Amino acid sequence: MALLFFAATLNYVDKNALALLAPTIQGDLGLSNQHYANIQNAFQIAYLIATLASGVIVDKFGPRLSLACFICWWSLAGMFTATARSAMSLGVFRFLLGLGEAGNWAASLKTVSAWFPAKERGLAIGIYTAGTPIGMTLGPLLVIGLAEGFGWRLAFVVMGVAGLFWLVPWFFFFRRNHDSPVAANPEAASTTFGGDVAGWSWKQLFARPEVWCLLIGRMISDPVWFFYQNWYPKYLVSDRAMAQADVKIVSVMFLAAGLGSLIGGWLPARLIKQGRLPQQARVLVMLGCGLFMPLSPLVALASSATVSFVLASVICFMHLAWLTNITALLVDTVPQGSQGKVFSIVAAGSSAGAIAMNHFVAKMLASGSYNTWFWIAGGLHLAVLPLLWMVFYRRNKTSPVLNA
Repeated sequence: MALLFFAATLNYVDKNALALLAPTIQGDLGLSNQHYANIQNAFQIAYLIATLASGVIVDKFGPRLSLACFICWWSLAGMFTATARSAMSLGVFRFLLGLGEAGNWAASLKTVSAWFPAKERGLAIGIYTAGTPIGMTLGPLLVIGLAEGFGWRLAFVVMGVAGLFWLVPWFFFFRRNHDSPVAANPEAASTTFGGDVAGWSWKQLFARPEVWCLLIGRMISDPVWFFYQNWYPKYLVSDRAMAQADVKIVSVMFLAAGLGSLIGGWLPARLIKQGRLPQQARVLVMLGCGLFMPLSPLVALASSATVSFVLASVICFMHLAWLTNITALLVDTVPQGSQGKVFSIVAAGSSAGAIAMNHFVAKMLASGSYNTWFWIAGGLHLAVLPLLWMVFYRRNKTSPVLNA
């Protein structure tokens, strides 16, 4: 679990390193803002492609080998970034980074499925998901600190080396798939919907309502999280008159998000111990999280930047708790042989939702303010809840817990 957490942390530190050092790198390489945008787009395109492909790779080769390959790939790509001399070479290295980083999440999910029973999976997913906001919190300290002391090129080298060192304990502790506790119990590997351990064909996969539910759920709700990553710091400066240097306070918001992922993973375990089926427990926790999301318009309407920030932190806390449980639902209900493919499809939906959100917010700002988005964001999670309730709660009232 610790290794999955650190993998997620490294993933986000490496991913955000370019943005953190953008002014320095642009000045050193003579890059325009358009060059910078093209380089970021190169990463996003590679990430989307790799999201779809990584699940197939994980299902075929297993999480032990595939996650090691992903981290080795992105660590080397990060190190080679230090050799960039132009917009073209920097874009190529960022493209390669995107190809490696996307696979982290499918492999981590598959690892949890192989090593943890249903009652523990929510917390396990919450722990490694917490690596995301922790990476976003530590990134400015680590990356900017290294760049200030030794130059931006060495900062990329050090982060890449850290990923390569991660491989040693990974291979030591995760030796063979059949050593896992879940593999020792055949019933623990089967799923609630049908007990098909081997996996689904592509035709069967797209015929499953739970796959479509997870895809739609992530596509609609994840844009809220991406907004707070990509746009909220800009909002604090433009609409709340906060100085650029003070925007570092958003690290507190990301810490709140990390706490949300942990508590979101812990709460279902308590409900499962009280007799709830895993899917029911997770949907109930998501219902509680969704009820807080209508606070979103108050982020814009609050009288002070402090109140706005506190409300934003509450929303990020609730969303990460929600995200932990919607991810755990996938592990609960999808056969191990198909989990990588399904996760890739669902994650691609998440990326599509983020792209749509970025486009919408940019268009909205061109003709108005952020206010419309905050009103829309307040209802996105609630719009998904009826679908989750029908697919994962009602149809599991009497289902046997084959995946526990």
